[in-house]
Amino acid sequence: MDLIKLKHVKLFKWHVKLFKWHVNALVSICVFLFILALIFRSLFLPASSAVGRFKNNEIELLKPWNVSMKFLEVPQIVWGLNNQKIAFARACLTSRMLNRTLLMPSLSASLFYKEIDRLQPISFDKVFNFERFNSLCDGFVRVSRYSDVRNESNLIEVQKGSGRRWTLERDLDQLKEFSKQDYDAYETIRVVGKNPFLWHDHWPVSDYAKVFECLVLVDEISKEADEVVSKIRAFGSETTSVSLYQTPYVAIHMRIEKDWMIHCKKREQRLNMSSICSSKEEITTRVANIQGLKPQTTLYLAVANELLEDDSVLNGWKQGMHPVDKKRLGLTEIYKNHSYLIQAAIDYEVCLRADVFVGNSFSTFSSLLVLERSQKMLKMGVSHACGTDVRWPSYAYNLKGENGGPRPWMTNFMDSSLEAISYGSNNVSC
Repeated sequence: MDLIKLKHVKLFKWHVKLFKWHVNALVSICVFLFILALIFRSLFLPASSAVGRFKNNEIELLKPWNVSMKFLEVPQIVWGLNNQKIAFARACLTSRMLNRTLLMPSLSASLFYKEIDRLQPISFDKVFNFERFNSLCDGFVRVSRYSDVRNESNLIEVQKGSGRRWTLERDLDQLKEFSKQDYDAYETIRVVGKNPFLWHDHWPVSDYAKVFECLVLVDEISKEADEVVSKIRAFGSETTSVSLYQTPYVAIHMRIEKDWMIHCKKREQRLNMSSICSSKEEITTRVANIQGLKPQTTLYLAVANELLEDDSVLNGWKQGMHPVDKKRLGLTEIYKNHSYLIQAAIDYEVCLRADVFVGNSFSTFSSLLVLERSQKMLKMGVSHACGTDVRWPSYAYNLKGENGGPRPWMTNFMDSSLEAISYGSNNVSC
């Protein structure tokens, strides 16, 4: 009996040894494969972890983009709403190039030369939905909170060049430096210098469009825009006897304020052209000649009433066109409760939702609106808006089109830079 037990014990020990041998062999194979993978990576893949590769002085993005837990910090973003949106997008695309996450920047609540008492910064997530941005832009760019930084002292501060001597080529050379391993050792790169809107542009319109599409207003601001749109449609329903929910409206970004007229006349002189400024009379005439508008049409005039020369903005429109502005809608006090940035964000959203939009092709506000409206059209399968009856059409009133109307306008997503949108153009793809 003892002999049988001894045999069973020996047999059990033999099986244990055999199992250990198989496990050790499996581990050895895994280790070997892991080492082989590391050797392959070092031989055939780039040493730098940066997502931006530079080839023939052009930026070549590696795809898919993989976000790292390393960060890019930029200065407070200033100027108008849409210049701030461009600056933010440019900072996002810079961080993408460097395979870093953009630390949530501060925006500016005011135009610094108009509202001295409201110069305080405003957090990005007080204007745009932080979580929604990262969800919509997942896999392309990402924004993080400062609380995500693990080691605040592991930081390098770099001066961003500016001025006329700071050329596009020099800017690109600096970005090449940022992508090297020396900088990769730091958890955070802090860029100091003038605001990102003034940085050189190295990205196509399509990349900017992806970022803009992720910018969704927070609920509080979106609800304010809902109220404005509701009042416009209610006004239109009363004046045209059309059902409230079926009342269309045309949004017109009327750049006829004193500050704009001074700016655009100087611009016309500098560029030696005469198609930037438009008088109220020219705008009313061209809008009246838009083909396809219904006989009874509601017009929302997006204009800074306090900067107008007189109060005649609601007069002189074609019979059957019913203009309305913030003052006539009784919204002046509501707007006054907000800083410039929030006011502009509300107006932008109201114009974005309009059935038809008419603006100035040398205005950044108008140009970004047309970009977003063009994106909507492309998603519906419309490849061009020139001479076709489409939903969400846009027009440039400063450019004369057929039959004396404004020229149809659609963003060219094939442009290699955002220059036409940032600084204006008379090339509206139509």
